[in-house]
Amino acid sequence: MSIKAKSPKNSHTIMNELVLPNDTNTLNNLMGGRLLHWMDIAAAISAQKHCNRIVVTASVDNVSFKHAIKLGDVITIEAKVTRSFNTSVEVRLDVWAENIPSGTRAKSNEAYYTFVAVDQSGRTIPVPELKPETEEEIELYNGALRRRQLRLILGGKMEPNDASELKALFFKD
Repeated sequence: MSIKAKSPKNSHTIMNELVLPNDTNTLNNLMGGRLLHWMDIAAAISAQKHCNRIVVTASVDNVSFKHAIKLGDVITIEAKVTRSFNTSVEVRLDVWAENIPSGTRAKSNEAYYTFVAVDQSGRTIPVPELKPETEEEIELYNGALRRRQLRLILGGKMEPNDASELKALFFKD
């Protein structure tokens, strides 16, 4: 069975959340774990849109906080598949914090999540190919193989010497 290729725009997902008191720490800043939870949901929705299947989280790349997100801020999480592999997809997330009364909006986070598509029995299954269309999508698509190799090395699933895309960054023939 052939699986039809998809564009990144098919997986584009926007999720909004209001930071309420139960989401914050004693300094009235959004708790990091709560944001990671919301990011996982948005990324999973994006991956499911691409795969038309159940997906499970396989990895989360480094998530750094650029600035505190405050009580009352509205969080906007944008997610989009950047590349598909055999049974997995990489999803990029951008997180924005907006203080509506002051009219300020700032990017607070970005990250990459990886999901694996599974069938009803939990076995991995093939996913559709991704066809990037814009310059930004092509750039993210091209970088995804390097990010994947780094993830596999850090996860102990690939030897550094086998990471040809990463080695090409550092060693010229």
